[in-house]
Formats: sequence, structure tokens, C-alpha cells
Amino acid sequence: MDLAQRNAIVTGPAKGMGRAITLALARAGADLVLCGRDLAPINDVAAEVRSLGHAATVLACDVRSAESVEAMVAGASEAFAGRIDILVNVAGGTGPIGAPSWETTPEQFDEIIAVNTKGCFLTMRAVMPLMIEQRYGKIVNVGGTFGLRGQAGRMAYSASKWGLRGITKSAALECGPYNVNINNVCPAMVEGERFETVCAERARRLGTSRAEARQFYESQYALRRISEDRDIAEAVLFLCSDRARQITGIDLPVDGGSFI
Repeated sequence: MDLAQRNAIVTGPAKGMGRAITLALARAGADLVLCGRDLAPINDVAAEVRSLGHAATVLACDVRSAESVEAMVAGASEAFAGRIDILVNVAGGTGPIGAPSWETTPEQFDEIIAVNTKGCFLTMRAVMPLMIEQRYGKIVNVGGTFGLRGQAGRMAYSASKWGLRGITKSAALECGPYNVNINNVCPAMVEGERFETVCAERARRLGTSRAEARQFYESQYALRRISEDRDIAEAVLFLCSDRARQITGIDLPVDGGSFI
């Protein structure tokens, strides 16, 4: 999956899936613009990209702000001499965990929609005119299996990922005539801090151990294992490559068989 001479933007590249995706793109040959709010950990990932022999530009960006996103894309366009081939939207939040809908505050709901749904809309809106003009582009959003089904105690998060599916599919129809592919990768639970937080919350709520919480989640997977960052990165890399030239508008679960 050769991405030599391709230019990519990754939002939320600092850790976990974002870092794994960033390094997968770099190993495939892409030069990168990495953006987010906390620049210190992003600079560390950028150094790893450069050690692989590829350019990495770090830009501040709050995906909730149209002005911030537009400034970031302008900076990326300048860094890439006017060409942006790939956008991967990883930046996102978890929202309330374990709270029923009636205990979710309007502020909590607005915040997760702003990051997970509006944030992707804003970055896509900013890069699509460039991709349309050059008649080439790959956009991959990172959604989630809670956007494929409802989930008690995660209403706001689930709503944000359902909305992202609509954005992905509608934009794919609009941009298809211009050779721009837009897809949605849907992880389930992924090893890391967020998964540990979910396990801890389940253990607290049910009065069980974290190990029992982990066993419960593993039992929901056909493959009986929790996904790792690299599993998501490989799926994103495929959709960013020309091997996926005839794939657009899809939701691709990377979930070990939790959603069958």
C-alpha cells in the first residue's frame, strides 16, 4: 500500500490509534501534517515520523472551531505546496460513560457532538474543495461500533458517531464524481487508556473487578480479544491507499466480530 508522494493530515495523532495511524501512513511513504490542541505529545510523534525519513509539520488546531480548522488547512496547504491527498479524522472524545440519557447534561451532549461530529464536518469541509479541484482525495473518519447500534449509558457518544456516518455517506455521494473517496472505520473497544476507563467504570458500577469487566467485554467478541491500535491503523491505511479506489461511503467495523 504505497503512499509515496502523498500528503496527509491527521487530527488527534498524539497517542493510541492516532499515533499508530500516523506511523502507518509514514511507513507507507506519506508526508504528514499533524494537528491538535496539545502540541507537546504531537511533537514527539512528529519526531518519530521524521526518523522514518518523512516530513512532519505540527500545527495547532481545535476541530470544534471553523476558524482554527481553516487556518490549519491553510497551513497544511502551504506545507504541501497546495496539494492535500489524505485526511484522517481521529480526534474525538468519549462523552459520559454509564450515565443514562436523562442524566446526560445538555453541555455534555453538546461537547461530544462538537468534537466527534462537527469536528469531522469542519475538517472535511475545509479540504474537500482542494481535493475536488485536484480530482483526487481520500478521507477516512474514525467512527465506532456504537455508531452502528444503540448503547445504553453512552447515548451522547453513540449519537455523535451515528451522525458521523451520515456526514460520511452524504459527502461520499457528493464527492464521488471528483474521484474523492470518503469512508468510516468503526472500532469497538481498543486496548489503551479509554478501554481501561470503561473497564473501571463497569467494575465500579457492578461491584466487580476490572479483570471481570475485561472478561465481559472480551466475551462480546467473536475472536475473544480486544482490538489493538495497529488493527485500526491497518484498516485506515488500506482505505487511504489506491487499493481501495473503488470503495467509498462504507462503515468498516474493525471489532473482532462484536457487531455481526
